Amino acid sequence: MAAKSMSMATTKDDAGMAQIGDGAYTWKVSPTHVDLSMPPATPVLATIAAEPQTITIDLKRSAMIVVDMQNDFCAPGGWVDWLGADLSPERAPIKPLQRLLPALRATGVPIIWLNWGNRADRKNLPPTTLYVFNRDGNGIGIGGELPGNGAHLLEKDSWSAAVVDELEQLPEDIKVDKYRISGFWDTPLDSILKNLDVKTLFFSGVNTDQCVLHSLTDAHFLGYNCVLVEDCCGTTSPDFCREATLWNVKFCFGFVTDTNQIMEGLAS
Repeated sequence: MAAKSMSMATTKDDAGMAQIGDGAYTWKVSPTHVDLSMPPATPVLATIAAEPQTITIDLKRSAMIVVDMQNDFCAPGGWVDWLGADLSPERAPIKPLQRLLPALRATGVPIIWLNWGNRADRKNLPPTTLYVFNRDGNGIGIGGELPGNGAHLLEKDSWSAAVVDELEQLPEDIKVDKYRISGFWDTPLDSILKNLDVKTLFFSGVNTDQCVLHSLTDAHFLGYNCVLVEDCCGTTSPDFCREATLWNVKFCFGFVTDTNQIMEGLAS
């Protein structure tokens, strides 16, 4: 049986070995040899002021996760706006993210957009998740139509689930749909991070005390180094929820910093 031609272009080194795999986890292959050695990349170190202690990280093994900066949470006409909540806390991360994301990209740190993007039939969503968005059966609920624009609440490829216009997504960025408050449940996020050989995760987005926190705590339990970027997070919850989140991250789950401190660390 004739061998099938490669479906994707591959690059070959001087020894004629082709690379397979995307990210840091790669092999080199030829008809007679498979090289599994994967020499480590030279570290790119940055020292960043944080609480409870200053941290030094390897930018080559770091990623920025942006959680749920979507129209339903952060834009006029979205679900949170329909609920009558003040949008300003949800929109507060936009400006610092506009400053920080290009600086991280310039150092090679991947940007991962971790967003609700539910199936139209909601077949993978249990009542425990659906209830959060429709507590008495009279709300819109996940997949329901928003008054005014008819967009489907947090449904994949809808206006509701799209990242707000003010934040630019580039082709090299990584997009991961999530279906729970934590972005690690039933998603490929952990597999992607392992292939990238990422060990340190910056967390940003909304809501600080909900999807950001619980994605961060699951990352902590999986063994990742977790850094919450305080000014790049927002929540409509009472302020004691934000304060409790910051305290718990510093005490149990990782470190807390902000945009200015990261930018200073990158510059140094």
